Amino acid sequence: MSKITLVTGANRGLGRNTALAIARAGGDVILTYRSDETQAEEVAAEIRGMGRRAVTLKLDMAETASFPAFAATLRDRLKEVWGRDSFDHLVNNAGHGEFALIEETTEAQFDGLFQVHVKGVFFLVQALLPLVADQGRIVNFSSGLTRVSYPGFAAYSAAKAAVEMLTVYMAREFGARGIAVNTVAPGAIETDFGGGLVRDNADVNAQFAQMTALGRVGLPDDVGMMIANLLDDGNRWVTAQRIEVSGGQSI
Repeated sequence: MSKITLVTGANRGLGRNTALAIARAGGDVILTYRSDETQAEEVAAEIRGMGRRAVTLKLDMAETASFPAFAATLRDRLKEVWGRDSFDHLVNNAGHGEFALIEETTEAQFDGLFQVHVKGVFFLVQALLPLVADQGRIVNFSSGLTRVSYPGFAAYSAAKAAVEMLTVYMAREFGARGIAVNTVAPGAIETDFGGGLVRDNADVNAQFAQMTALGRVGLPDDVGMMIANLLDDGNRWVTAQRIEVSGGQSI
């Protein structure tokens, strides 16, 4: 029986590549999107083209009050498409970045980051935990910026540091059900994160490449394939870990 993975924010960026990598490895995928349904359906169509099953669902990680209704919809779709009342893996990818120095960061920017990356992750896991199968997996996204600093990402990095601590507590509390919980922390990746800061700014791209042992910045597939591997049964004994995927950035 194929494993079912729910990937938040799977319509673009690292979420998209993660969903596709999981499908290539033989898994079925539930993709969430916040606003671009067309984009999400294009990813789902690509997954179905591999012979895997895929479903798209709307989810705004900032709207925690909507999570119980989302869980109910998810339960219905699991029964309709898979004949199951649970799914196997949850990948908390959805989020956004704010590039601003500390003295320029607004309270709205700060609150928005913590609302999505910390409160959203906490309460989505709480809402979906009854649907996660025993022996399942949860992967929370963090950032290489919790280990090294880059001016302009103080609030974002603080939120991601909180996610790393949540991961440890989730691993401890959900361990009795055999659920492994880990953090994946990408380094500088060529995506639209931060307005495409690394992808589109040649100077920033070169700066990060020079501080990376493997001599370049990361590509979305570098992260997506790693997560698909982490969800494999061969990694069942890995939990409560922060796994950095950065090509050896600032080592």
